Amino acid sequence: MNITYPPKESGSMQSCIIPDGWICDDALFETAPKKKAIKAERTTGEESLLAFAFLFSRSFQMARYAAGTVDCPGSPKSVRIVVVGDKGTGKSSLIVAAASDSFPPNVPPVLPDTNLPLEFFPDGVPVTIVDTSSRPEDREMVAEELRNADAVVLTYDCGRPETLEGLSTYWLPELRRLEVKVPIIVAGCKLDLRDDNSQVSLEQVMSPIMHQFREIETCIECSALKQLQAQEVFYYAQKTVLHPTGPLFDQESQSLKPRCVRALKRIFILCDHDRDGALSEAELNDFQVKCFHAPLQPSEIDGVKRVVQEKLPEGVNERGLTVTGFLFLHALFIEKGRLETTWTVLRKFGYNNDIRLADELLPPSLFKRAPDQSVELTDVAVDFLKGMYVLFDDDGDNNLRPQEIEDLFSTAPESPWTEAPYVDAAEKTALGGLSFDAFLSLWSLMTLLEPARSVEHLIYIGFPGDPSSAIRLTRRRRLDRKKKQCERKVFQCFVFGPNNAGKSALLNCFLGRSYADIPGSTADERYAVNVVDESGSAKKTLVMREIPEGGAQGLFSSKESLAACDIAVFVYDSSDESSWKRATELLVEVATHGEATGYEVPCLMVSAKDDLDSFPISIQESTRVTQDMGIEPPVPISSKLGDFNNLFRKILTAAQHPHLSIPETEAGKSRKHYNRLINRSLMAVSIGAAAVVVGLAAYRQERALLPEKIENEEPNGLKVRTLLFR
Repeated sequence: MNITYPPKESGSMQSCIIPDGWICDDALFETAPKKKAIKAERTTGEESLLAFAFLFSRSFQMARYAAGTVDCPGSPKSVRIVVVGDKGTGKSSLIVAAASDSFPPNVPPVLPDTNLPLEFFPDGVPVTIVDTSSRPEDREMVAEELRNADAVVLTYDCGRPETLEGLSTYWLPELRRLEVKVPIIVAGCKLDLRDDNSQVSLEQVMSPIMHQFREIETCIECSALKQLQAQEVFYYAQKTVLHPTGPLFDQESQSLKPRCVRALKRIFILCDHDRDGALSEAELNDFQVKCFHAPLQPSEIDGVKRVVQEKLPEGVNERGLTVTGFLFLHALFIEKGRLETTWTVLRKFGYNNDIRLADELLPPSLFKRAPDQSVELTDVAVDFLKGMYVLFDDDGDNNLRPQEIEDLFSTAPESPWTEAPYVDAAEKTALGGLSFDAFLSLWSLMTLLEPARSVEHLIYIGFPGDPSSAIRLTRRRRLDRKKKQCERKVFQCFVFGPNNAGKSALLNCFLGRSYADIPGSTADERYAVNVVDESGSAKKTLVMREIPEGGAQGLFSSKESLAACDIAVFVYDSSDESSWKRATELLVEVATHGEATGYEVPCLMVSAKDDLDSFPISIQESTRVTQDMGIEPPVPISSKLGDFNNLFRKILTAAQHPHLSIPETEAGKSRKHYNRLINRSLMAVSIGAAAVVVGLAAYRQERALLPEKIENEEPNGLKVRTLLFR
């Protein structure tokens, strides 16, 4: 059973601690107009900036009442607050007092879930408060509630010091043990029972605990009996969910976090319509209207620019507010507790609490596909990427340097190519940068492996179109085999082989690296991607995926493991007979798996290390096996000599003809032969059945031409015979 209470009407603000250097924020908390600042001294400039932030907040409040915060992508759609603490600390009374504006004389040990209406707090987000039991036998149930919490209110009794001590000796360590990674509000209940002669302030009591447990967002004292700050407890708990501090601000360095900086930089660029590096008065006003549904007066804009210039001269130039000034404003808003201002801006531009694009902007349906379908970039996306490459390749030398790549992704949460599988997956120039082909190859690889991440980063760097216009789904590979052709532009090749066969060397040479600079083989799966030129046709992108010998069995454990494969290559050391035998076994395993699942793939054998002496009868044996399985003879190569015998073009050609070069095992041949016999038998039965039908029809037709005798007996006993013809 749930309890729903009407909206609150009144409240008050007494004592509260939030992180050092901040003020208690009630710009949106209309019923608590009196602020009590921990640091009360401010300069005139700070007052102007806070007035500016307050204007943002008030505008935001009006917009929220008109449309609702929950309409913004990335905004939490509800808040679940779980209240825990020692027995008798006032948990249930606090909940009832906050929800009903009255002190309950009798409350049950544990309340049912309490639902606060949308209008209870100005953010317009529904809040559910969950009371919990303090009995030891109910701890598992409490732990489950904590795992589902968006925020935790941890209570102690102001008149019982031992309950305060229990926070740091039991409750806070217990929350860490349970890996509860949500904001924590510490509420000192029964403030009316505290000794009035106590000279110890709340800040003195709580600062050591807050320093030890950084997950504490706010400490507040309250009294359910006196109706002091009961509602504020849950206001702050809700606020830590809707406007969390952690993703935005580093309290140790007192600075914006990198991901926040990158998001705000992207927003600045999107609002800088004339691309002159500054927000003019018109652009700043457009930004204000978009985010807060209310314009700024010219005098207000001038006042803010003047204050920014006093604090940070490079924050303003003759054209307007620079990106440095824009970041400075948000840093100051956050430092002064105006987190709702920055969060409003972020959410209006589609960011969630992790400062990534909200799921609503990248719906899973956009990337839904069959296992044997791939995702590729459209021509629209490729043209956009060409423009971005030219824009960031400052000297136009077809070499995007590492710093230029970092600049390109400076508006994304992080650069996506600094870790596996993308790091070192493309060919590098002599200067360590990326040519346009290599740049586009990495985008193609990311689109193939993680299409949602690829589209997300296209948006981060400024892709202007609808996300669905950036990608396309390819035709299913099964249909390609039936039609005996494919329309793909990106092909994925699985590279199998035993250890030390030359797989890693093959991939490295595919990326244009000299044999002398190639490190030893790796036991990890890796990718290499490059563009392959075809005579008389457009360039195609080839993705080489190295499968370690030990990873093959894990791959075959999934029915759909070969669904994404366009061609499989099997590399063996031509000087080592055991290497050849293992490669052959892998070929049979892949062929068997394909026959069993329906995901059959073209295959090609590669005889590596051709510069070494071959093992006896290697050529005859390898030719016999490949002929028996119905594929091409092995292609000899030498990575050391740089002789690849047009291997990569051969791989691409085989991948483009998916109905050819598909190996057949003996079991597969027997199965096909059996199916042919069954089909012939069914055909014979069908022909026989057709003959029977035709014969029966002929018989009926012939019989219809014969007269039929009918005898009728007259009343006088004589029989009259009549011949009737049908």
